[in-house]
Amino acid sequence: MVWQQVYDPFGSMALSTLLAAIPVVVMLAALGFFHIKAHIAAALGLAAAFCVAVFAYSMPAAMAGKAALLGGFTGLLPIGWIVLNIIFLQQLCEQNGSFKVLQASLSGITNDRRLQLLLIAFCFGAFFEGAAGFGTPVAVTAGILIGLGFSPLAASGLSLIANTAPVAFGALGSPVITLAKVHGYDLMEVTAMIGRQLPFFSLLVPFWLIWAFAGRKAMWDIWPAILVTGLSFAIPQFLVSNFIGPELVDIIAALVSMASLILFLRVWQPKTVWTSASLKDREAETAPHRTKSAESAERYTRAEIVRAWTPWLILTVFVFIWGLPPVKAYFNTLFAPKFPMDGLHNLVMRVPPVVPHAEPESAIYVFNLLSATGTGILLSAIAGALFMHYSLGAIVRTFFRTLWLVRYSLLTIVLMLALGTLTRYSGTDTTLGLAFANTGALYPFFGTLMGWLGVAMTGSDTASNVLFGGMQKVAAEQLGLAPNLMGAANSSGGVMGKMIDAQSIVVASTATRWINHEGDILRFVFFHSLALAVLVGVMVTLQAYVWPFTLLVIR
Repeated sequence: MVWQQVYDPFGSMALSTLLAAIPVVVMLAALGFFHIKAHIAAALGLAAAFCVAVFAYSMPAAMAGKAALLGGFTGLLPIGWIVLNIIFLQQLCEQNGSFKVLQASLSGITNDRRLQLLLIAFCFGAFFEGAAGFGTPVAVTAGILIGLGFSPLAASGLSLIANTAPVAFGALGSPVITLAKVHGYDLMEVTAMIGRQLPFFSLLVPFWLIWAFAGRKAMWDIWPAILVTGLSFAIPQFLVSNFIGPELVDIIAALVSMASLILFLRVWQPKTVWTSASLKDREAETAPHRTKSAESAERYTRAEIVRAWTPWLILTVFVFIWGLPPVKAYFNTLFAPKFPMDGLHNLVMRVPPVVPHAEPESAIYVFNLLSATGTGILLSAIAGALFMHYSLGAIVRTFFRTLWLVRYSLLTIVLMLALGTLTRYSGTDTTLGLAFANTGALYPFFGTLMGWLGVAMTGSDTASNVLFGGMQKVAAEQLGLAPNLMGAANSSGGVMGKMIDAQSIVVASTATRWINHEGDILRFVFFHSLALAVLVGVMVTLQAYVWPFTLLVIR
């Protein structure tokens, strides 16, 4: 039986929008305000989504259940698989004592915690976003920062903020490539348009990051280094996106930014060294995270420092290789069975105005274990463990201890992806998107927030582009706006929603082993997410209506 989505089941967009928002409100309120554990909050949100889908939107209960099941499988692979194996590598390095050596080696570049944060969270994280995406950069950077002595809230919250600028071109350009392929945008044009929006924020985010960590005065103390970091990322981001294409934007920009900052720190250091590893004015220093004076790199030989960094270099190589499309395609020819969800696949119809013509939603779970980024991370962790002289028995024991450690986090990711997938197939998320679309002349601003909402709900800029990219194009044409402007705005606005999407928060809390504190992380990052999304909306509105910003628009 084919079921058509209904976006205004009560003939009142206001009432329908309120109903559609219930699952998200339930989950976020439970997590952020009532301090309920993340897996329970996710379960409550999923239950609310199921009730709204079945009783308000008349979705058959069997279809709703299968949509949630599909989302749960997606939560385990790829997202949960990435988290498990990143934490596995982190555990191996922690047991080996290599984090102390990493801290000492970083002190050879700078003792200042603010500058270390820029180097790891922004530059290194952007590289992993460009190579892999899907939670990898947050897991890696938060895991390294906690190992280097940053407080759990600082390590998790700041990794989420730092991960905004590169998201639109993450995973070798997957979000924008998918946007162009699914909704008929010209790939180079929409890529270039994103590259005329995000560089402004690539320059801003490093300043924002240090302000959030250490305060305004401490930010201005190191403004030259922040400016070098932001400019050396933003300029390559603009050039590569406008003249080469989307695949290598983040990787090239991250490498240039990382090299520029390291070289700059050879000739410049701040007058006052910031040694605190906790968020200024938000948490007290606690003994495990206090760093009164960084260890000297001279305590360790060059060989010891190389050995400490080698597992992470191995990880970098594996993640980059696993992200290459030809490699993924080859692994998928070896093993990638597809499982259509009977009773759901091609039986849910998306209808206008979301799409030009009614079209079925596919529902196929691909068990691409070999090509999954998490598998590359697992192999890199094993290779790193052997390099660190672990026995096979110790490797296996550490893996299963890690699995037990993250069991509730994996459950939370499964439930949250089930919630996000159910809202997609039931059409409730589209109802929320249409509420933004019906804003007339203010649409450039609210259309950008639609992208923000899409990523906050789905956890993926790619998924948000699939969900709302077509709607952005239709609305732009009806209002006389450039479709490329609003297609890009969906992706650019979406990157700011990445820091509050539930799966990213769970990834961060797991990587920092701050489980059951997801609400604390959410409360910290929510303001930053919304404020930056509003600024992107203002930028897009200026590009739509105000000269000379209109000159940047590709029509």
